[in-house]
Amino acid sequence: MPKRAPLYAAAIFLSSSLLFLIEPMAGKRLLPLLGGSAAVWTTCLVFFQSALLLGYLCAHWIATQLRPRSQALAYGLLLIASLAQIALNLNPHPHASTARPIVSVLVVLSGLIGIPFLVLSATSSLLQAWYARGPAGTNRAGMAEAARPPYRLFAVSNFGSLLALVIYPVFIEPNFSLRTQTLAWAVGFLVFTIVCAGISVGASSTRELAVESSSAAGAGHNGHSSSGATALPADAVEKPAEKEPTALDRMLWLLLAAGGALLLSAVTSHLSQNIAAIPLLWILPLTIYLLTFVIAFNGRFYWRWVVVPILVVALAGTGYLIANLDTDLSLRKSVLSFCGMLFVACLFCHGELYRRRPEPRFTTQYYLLIAAGGALGSMFVGLCAPYIFAGSYEMAWSLVYTAALAILVLWRAHWFWRLFWPAVTAAMVVVVVLQARAYRANAIVEVRSFYGSMRVLQESDPQAGMFRTLVHGTIQHGTQYFGTEEDRTSPTTYYVHTTGVGLALDFCCKNRPRRVAVVGLGAGTLASYGNPGDVFRFYEIDSRVETIAKNVFTYLRDSKAKIELVEGDARLSMEGETPQQYDVIAVDAFSGDAIPVHLLTAEALRLYQRHLRPGGILAFHVSNSFVDLGPVVAQEAKHAGMSAVMVSTTDDDYGGYAADWVLVTSNLDFLASPKVKAASANIELKPGLRLWTDDYSSLWPIMKWTKKQEDGDDSESSGTKNNPGQK
Repeated sequence: MPKRAPLYAAAIFLSSSLLFLIEPMAGKRLLPLLGGSAAVWTTCLVFFQSALLLGYLCAHWIATQLRPRSQALAYGLLLIASLAQIALNLNPHPHASTARPIVSVLVVLSGLIGIPFLVLSATSSLLQAWYARGPAGTNRAGMAEAARPPYRLFAVSNFGSLLALVIYPVFIEPNFSLRTQTLAWAVGFLVFTIVCAGISVGASSTRELAVESSSAAGAGHNGHSSSGATALPADAVEKPAEKEPTALDRMLWLLLAAGGALLLSAVTSHLSQNIAAIPLLWILPLTIYLLTFVIAFNGRFYWRWVVVPILVVALAGTGYLIANLDTDLSLRKSVLSFCGMLFVACLFCHGELYRRRPEPRFTTQYYLLIAAGGALGSMFVGLCAPYIFAGSYEMAWSLVYTAALAILVLWRAHWFWRLFWPAVTAAMVVVVVLQARAYRANAIVEVRSFYGSMRVLQESDPQAGMFRTLVHGTIQHGTQYFGTEEDRTSPTTYYVHTTGVGLALDFCCKNRPRRVAVVGLGAGTLASYGNPGDVFRFYEIDSRVETIAKNVFTYLRDSKAKIELVEGDARLSMEGETPQQYDVIAVDAFSGDAIPVHLLTAEALRLYQRHLRPGGILAFHVSNSFVDLGPVVAQEAKHAGMSAVMVSTTDDDYGGYAADWVLVTSNLDFLASPKVKAASANIELKPGLRLWTDDYSSLWPIMKWTKKQEDGDDSESSGTKNNPGQK
C-alpha cells in the first residue's frame, strides 16, 4: 500500500463526512424560514448537487490548468476563504422569502455554506488527481512505481458520506443543539484543513511520472504539459499513452449520473407525498443512493448479468404500483418496494459508470460530468417538476428514463437487448399515461406548488349527495358536503364538535363573540364555527390553498364570522403583529403529514401566549401515524406554566375522522367543564425527552417504532380510509 494513501484517504473521508453532516444541519436551519415544508429538502438537494458540480469544475480546472505548486496555492486559498465564511456564520440569522421559496433556499445556502461546500465538493476529485499523479512508492529493486488508480478512494468518499448521514439523526441530532453541532463541525473543518495543508505541501513538489499522450506531448515542449504538469526529462521512461474518452463515453457518464440522481429525488418525493410523509424518510433513499456508489466503485461487486434482469423486474413492479393507485400494499411493503427498485436501478447506473471509468489522467473530467449529471437529475425533480407537472408524475418519468438509458448502455451487449429494452421503455410510457388517468379521476382541481401537489376530488354518495375533498399528496385536509344547507355548513373530518378544537371553540367563551386564529387554512372548515361578531383569522403560507378554499369550497363565504386571511408563514407573521387577544389559537399547519417543527418549539409557544387573551386556549393538531407529538407539546406547556390535555376521537358515521388534539391553557375552569373533562386525558411525559427550542429538536426519540403501519390503519397515513360519503 502506498505510504501516502492513508493521508489521502483520511482527507477524503473527512471531506465527505463533513459534507454530509452540513447538509441536514443547513436544511434544519432553512425549514423554519419556509413553513417547514418537506419541499425544502428537495430544493436543498438541488443546491447540494449544483454546488458539487461547481466543486468538481473547480477541481478539474485546478488539476488541468495549473502547475503543481499553483494547484496547492489555489486550493490553500480556498481553504482560507472557507474558514473565513465559517467564522462569520457561527451564529447565523438567515432570512428567506416565502414568495420565492426556491430562490430563497439557493441564496440562503450560498450565504451560509457556499465556499466550504464548494471546497469539500472539490476535495475528493482533486486529491484523487494528485494521488494518481504522484508515485505509489518503490518496489523491491528501489525503483519508483506508478500510482495506483484512484477509484477506490471514491468508495472511501461515499463511505464517509454514508456514515455521516446515518449517525446524524441517530446520534448527533438527538443529543446536541444546532449551535453545538455548528461549533463541532467548524472544529472538524479546521482539522480537515490541517490534513489538506500537509497534502498540499507534498503535492506542490510532486512531478508527473510519465509524459502525456501524444496529443498533449506537444504542449510539453515549452516546459509543461497541457494539463499544467511539468514535463519530464527526455530520458524518462515513458508509459503507454492513456486512451482518451470518446464523445459517447462522456455522454454516458453524464446520462448515467443523471439517472441515479433523478431516481433518488423522484423516489424521495414519491414516498413523502404518495406513500407516507414519515419524518426523516429521505435518509433511507439517500443512504441507498450512496451505498450503490460504494458497491459499484469498489470494483468487484457489480455483476451486470445479475443486475440487469433484476432491473427489469424492479421497473415492472414499480410501474404496476404507480399505475394502480388502489394497490393493496402495507406501508412497509410499499417503502421496501420503492427503495428496492432504487437500489437496483442506482446500482445499474453507478455500476455502468464504473465500467466506463477513464484512465487516471481524465479523473477530474470524469467526476465533473458525474456531478453535472447529478445536478441535472435533481434539478428536474426539484425545479422543473413543480412547474411542468400538475401532479406527482416525476416517479413514473424516472422509470421511462431508466429504461431508455438501458437501451443506450446495453445496445452493443446482445441483440436481444436491442429488441427488449425499447419494449420496456414503451411499457413505462404507458405507466405514465395510466398514472395520470388515475390521478385525474374525480379531480376537478389539480395544482402543484413548492409546498406540494393538491387535488380537489368531487364525488357523490346516495346518502350524502355530492361532496368535495381537498387532498394534499395523499393526506385529506378537509371535506365538504353539499347535500343540504346544514351539510354544507357543518364541520367534518378532523374538526367536528367532539374533537379537541371543536371543544375549544364551543366552550371557550360562554356565548360572547370570539377572536380565533387558525394556523393553516386547508378547505377552511373551521370557519363553519363562526357566529355573528366573531373574527376568524387564518394564516396560510400557500396562496394556491387560499384560492381553492375561496372558490371550490364555501366554508369561508358561508361563515357568519368576519374572515381575515394572512398570507405567509404564521410564526413570522405573528412576530410582526401587535398582541391580537385571541380566545383560541388552532395550530393545524401540516404540509402533507410533515411536521412544522418551528411552530412547536418553546419560543413559538411564548409567541402564542403573547397573542392569547388571559385564559385563552391553544389547540395543537398532533394526529400522526409515525411520531408522538403529544409529549413534546405537554413538556412545553409545563415549561410555560400551562396545563395540557389530549383529546382523541375516532371515526364516526357523520364525516368525523380519527384525530388527536392537545389543548394547552391556564384556564382551569375550561378544563374542568364536564364535556371537556370527559373527553380529555392526561399526557404522559417521555423520560429523557428534551425541551424543543429553536436551537434543538429531534424526531428520533418520539418515533412510533412499535406501531404497525398496515393498510389504511389510519386516515392520516393513507388519506383514503374514510369514505366521506358515509354520513
